[in-house]
Amino acid sequence: MASRGFWRELKRRHVYRVAAAYAFVGWLLIQVATQVFPVFRLPDWIDQAVVLLILIGFPIALVLAWAFDATPHGIVRIDTEGGADSRAPPHSHRAVITVGLIGVLVAVAAGAVWWHAERGGPAAPVARDKASAPSDGTPSVASAAAGVSAAKLRVIPVPPIAAQPIPAKSIAVLPFENLSEDKGNAYFADGMQDLILTKLAGIGDLKVISRTSTEKYQSHPDDLKIIAQQLGVATILEGSVQKAGNQVLINVQLIDAHSDNHLWAESYTRTLDNIFGVEGEVAQKVADALQARLTHAEQQNVAAIPTQNPAAYDWFLKAEYQANKAFDSQDVADFKLAEANYRQAIALDPGFALAYARLAYSQLVRHWFVAPLSPEELMKVKATIDHAFALVPDLPEAHLALGYYYYWGYRRYADASAQFEQVLQLAPNNVEALGGLAFIDRRRGRWPQALATLQQALLISPRDAYLLGQHGWTLCIVRRYQEAERLLSRALAIEPGKTDNQDGLWRTRLIGFGDAPGARKANDPLPGWRLDTHKNIAAGEIVALINPIVYPDVFERNFDAALRAWDSAPVNTDAEQLTRRAARVAIEVVAGRQSAIQSECAQLRPPLEAALAKHPDAIPNLQQVAWVDVCLGRNADAIAAARRMPEELPLSTDAFFGAYPLAGLAEVEVHAGAKDQALQLIDQLLAMPAGEVMSVTRLKLDPVWDPLRGDPRFQALLKKYENARPALAGSGGAP
Repeated sequence: MASRGFWRELKRRHVYRVAAAYAFVGWLLIQVATQVFPVFRLPDWIDQAVVLLILIGFPIALVLAWAFDATPHGIVRIDTEGGADSRAPPHSHRAVITVGLIGVLVAVAAGAVWWHAERGGPAAPVARDKASAPSDGTPSVASAAAGVSAAKLRVIPVPPIAAQPIPAKSIAVLPFENLSEDKGNAYFADGMQDLILTKLAGIGDLKVISRTSTEKYQSHPDDLKIIAQQLGVATILEGSVQKAGNQVLINVQLIDAHSDNHLWAESYTRTLDNIFGVEGEVAQKVADALQARLTHAEQQNVAAIPTQNPAAYDWFLKAEYQANKAFDSQDVADFKLAEANYRQAIALDPGFALAYARLAYSQLVRHWFVAPLSPEELMKVKATIDHAFALVPDLPEAHLALGYYYYWGYRRYADASAQFEQVLQLAPNNVEALGGLAFIDRRRGRWPQALATLQQALLISPRDAYLLGQHGWTLCIVRRYQEAERLLSRALAIEPGKTDNQDGLWRTRLIGFGDAPGARKANDPLPGWRLDTHKNIAAGEIVALINPIVYPDVFERNFDAALRAWDSAPVNTDAEQLTRRAARVAIEVVAGRQSAIQSECAQLRPPLEAALAKHPDAIPNLQQVAWVDVCLGRNADAIAAARRMPEELPLSTDAFFGAYPLAGLAEVEVHAGAKDQALQLIDQLLAMPAGEVMSVTRLKLDPVWDPLRGDPRFQALLKKYENARPALAGSGGAP
């Protein structure tokens, strides 16, 4: 009887109704959180916090419904005998009001969580990792980490592109299967996919996913629906190629990824003599099936045949296959083989404009990423591009090559941007042109524009590990460290071991969060020592000199461990030996032990000075000389050498990499007694997007800044930038 009375009491107090209403409102709020929060790229833990708050609020809502009632005169306690005040509103109103109040409380709490997240989120990982005590008796600064939170990291709030529904006119072209008995014909299947993809990318009414986002998939995967969701497309184009001697069989099929229905399929049986134009036919049929509208110019581009010479066509496909391999390997030999294949195609068909353009682009990739071309070689590249234009004036690939010629060859950013814009007029889905625009914006210090363009590029290349990594790098620079870590981790999940992305994650964790153990994990697998310092993008900053493999030990004040690590470095040449000796000097200077290595520094200076005389504009050589001069007490000489570093790469020329030599100058000045100038540089770097080299967290923890610890001006700078938020403007050094 008592239990029946209890249940009747629950019903009288309308607890059931409140529970049902709360469950509905809670479910609605969870849906909003999971669908809307990702649009604003909020951290994943915010979604979890909202769900937790809703769960915690449920018993509270039931208790309130049992004990209280909402009336026109306020909240009153329910009489255990006679119910609520007779002036109470209808029970349904009471339930709605009660649930509404709880919903408001949950919303306010969620809003507070979001505000906290925007300010930086929970404490940085370094708070739970104590740094080792310095061997020279200097008080440890590990305790400073306890109060350091990402809430104090400066960010540039750039609104992300809103999530968009998958357009019906969207397509991904999966790798074509090579059905040839001769597996050496893989280049032919790969090239056919590329040519079809290039034709489709020139249709503005279509969203076409880039090759870099589809190349890791199988040719005929089991679950197209999942792949289509990952790539953000409605349709998938599959294909296979079988080549035997002069005969070629090409099968293609267009599939609706949602229903798994075939929208169109066709087989092409051709000989090498009449295979020309198949890619254009396929592109036109796909466009027709998706009801895409083509402009007159797009129709002409789709129908255009690049060559009618079968041997030239074959060499071109081999060159494209080899060029893709070279881009991944970054090996000079691979690049030269690709270029030789392009030249074979051109020799067989001197009117092959596309081959000229692609040859020039491959040479420029080699120049920028692997081995610089001489001025004379760059002039020949320009002549190749001009020849392509003479043959086909509006060839998108020629405009792309010319854009990178201006950018990578001479840093003529405005000219390069104009060419990339022209490419997008002719081929709206060209991800290389979008990437070029974003990278130029970074060089010019236009950080919001760079982020927006990278987001746009990722819409058509969502699983491109390189683009994801570059987006993460840029977020690190503007001190949006949590987002940077998420993107860089995702990029490494897609392509493990990619060195650029490991570097970005390393800097995000060490510089952004002060997390030395996490930085070590970012270098798994170990990327190698990279002792050719002249290829180091971080040239000038002490991390580049001491080496990222070793620097976490320095950061944790395990100086002897850092020195032992250098003992095992694979040093083979005289230049590498000098690099190791200079790095060891910098470690000892930061540890405050330069008095013990005076003879080593004296012996090291002449060969370093000779190396600098051979390459007077080399930032790594300037840096090595500067730190050896600090060791010897030649402070004026050290500062003079260090000041030449940002002169060689000023922010006005390169806002992306210009922060490294500027930070390196500040580091040298701190140890050479020029504290006033160092503090001015630190102030400048904290006031601009330079999160890959400078953060409040790093300043509090990194021993390189120990000489400033007792200076009240240094402490004032830390306090100034702990809570400051920058405007949307770019770097002050950008033009």
